[in-house]
Amino acid sequence: MLDDTALDALFREARTHNKWQDRPVEDTTLMALHELLKWGPTSANSSPARFLFLRTPEAKQRLAPALSSGNLDKTMAAPVTVIVAYDPRFYDHLPTLFPHNADARSWFTSNDALAATTAFRNGTLQGAYLMLAARALGLDVGAMSGFDNDKVDAEFLSAEGWRSNFLCNLGYGDPEGLFARSPRFDFADACRLL
Repeated sequence: MLDDTALDALFREARTHNKWQDRPVEDTTLMALHELLKWGPTSANSSPARFLFLRTPEAKQRLAPALSSGNLDKTMAAPVTVIVAYDPRFYDHLPTLFPHNADARSWFTSNDALAATTAFRNGTLQGAYLMLAARALGLDVGAMSGFDNDKVDAEFLSAEGWRSNFLCNLGYGDPEGLFARSPRFDFADACRLL
């Protein structure tokens, strides 16, 4: 069981950041982040998520035309912006990732709806693992929608056939950019014991 300090860092005190310190995130930290997030479970170990770490001004400028006006400044200021994407053809890797069942690929090649749902759902899970891994490594996060998926896909992902899901800024947050924490549901509002 994790102690309260770790639980605070991952959940209770963690915030969505909109302002960033002028402090770089090292490539070795991004590699360590992936080394943690890759262990999160996915259906049939499918691991459909793909991550593009935009960390140069040139890469950020390529992203800028796809951003909503409310996300532009904070994304340009963030040390790293991750395009959390997914591979619709994730099943091509199942012989490697799920080797104990030789039929696993056919589960998805014979059912387009199942493949699409599995890619999106499990890619989203992996995006959440990315945020938790980032917090565990001392980084702050700012996940967001508010961008044009088609523009992002055309600019960054079409060569691989991947699709964008959401964006996540990473770095060391500036507490000056935080506002009062919004309420959350109590157990009785969001849960049922059956």
